[in-house]
Amino acid sequence: MRTKLSQFDYDLPKGRISQYPPKNRDESKLMVIHRETGEIEHKVFKDVIDYFDEGDSLIFNNTKVFPARLYGRKEKTGASIEVFLLRELNQESRLWDVLVDPARKIRVGNKLYFNDEEGNEVLIAEVVDNTTSRGRTIRFFFEGSHNEFMDLLKGLGTTPLPDYIDRKPEPIDIERYQTVYAKEIGAVAAPTAGLHFSRELLKRCEIKGIEFAEVTLHVGLGTFRSIDVEDLSKHKMEAEYYNIDEEAAATVNKAKAAKRRVCGVGTTSMRSIESSVSATGNLKASQGWTNKFIFPPYEFQIANCMITNFHLPKSSLMIMASAFAGQDLLKDAYKKAIKNKYKFFSYGDAMLIL
Repeated sequence: MRTKLSQFDYDLPKGRISQYPPKNRDESKLMVIHRETGEIEHKVFKDVIDYFDEGDSLIFNNTKVFPARLYGRKEKTGASIEVFLLRELNQESRLWDVLVDPARKIRVGNKLYFNDEEGNEVLIAEVVDNTTSRGRTIRFFFEGSHNEFMDLLKGLGTTPLPDYIDRKPEPIDIERYQTVYAKEIGAVAAPTAGLHFSRELLKRCEIKGIEFAEVTLHVGLGTFRSIDVEDLSKHKMEAEYYNIDEEAAATVNKAKAAKRRVCGVGTTSMRSIESSVSATGNLKASQGWTNKFIFPPYEFQIANCMITNFHLPKSSLMIMASAFAGQDLLKDAYKKAIKNKYKFFSYGDAMLIL
């Protein structure tokens, strides 16, 4: 029986979409779902520590969001252009895949100009290819080092908040649309399940003897792109770069061998580890590009519990959570979340699936 996209639709009142982060990271709501019994508990996120013991393992995605949204103008006409940096194709040539808006005004050969806050022209780019209906490949003209170039982009760019956050980025977003353990620059969207962990909560977990494994998956817009096919077996995810080192693999496999809890923090962590399973069912060290799309029915190989947020209807994120929790149980959990006024999406509340 084919799994259909329409099975993952639901009605969400607009007021449930969180527009700002909670005052304290670890004080958002936490729904705890027990797969074996169907029980659903309502907690505060910092209570998550009560469900883990010494020797258990938490798998974090340590990708770091960079200010990917730039505002420039087109040569000759001076028309305003928004450029969303997707991924760097060639460091030496300053080649990037980007989205541009409005796309209809941009052609190969057009030059784009970017100014700093004082209005000084500091960067020029040229469109070198049309890659998709909305996407382009552009080349930046810059003579300095790569680090200097990235510093310049940081100064020009703004925090790439998702479109459903209906406001402009504010200073609070620079810190809060980033996990406290973010290290590896490369994401255009935050791995949002990790936003709930404060430094204090991580320290308490460490004192309790809970092991941490860090993996990297640079979140791209492909994770959030709408699915346009009813038959999910026909959906193709866009590839995202991931890296799992030997230390992370060893930490996870040690917990697996001891039959401890192994928890994927977020759908991106889950996609990373499920993209790197050995023939014996263990996590193996690897790096590369993954376009893995997880949908029911699916047998997860590595993690036996998962932390995630409440996701968009018919999104790949919600579909993966359904594959892990079970479709009926997750549907019931979402109904309860709406009834109990949980906040949804990136700055919203969290769910622990045991």
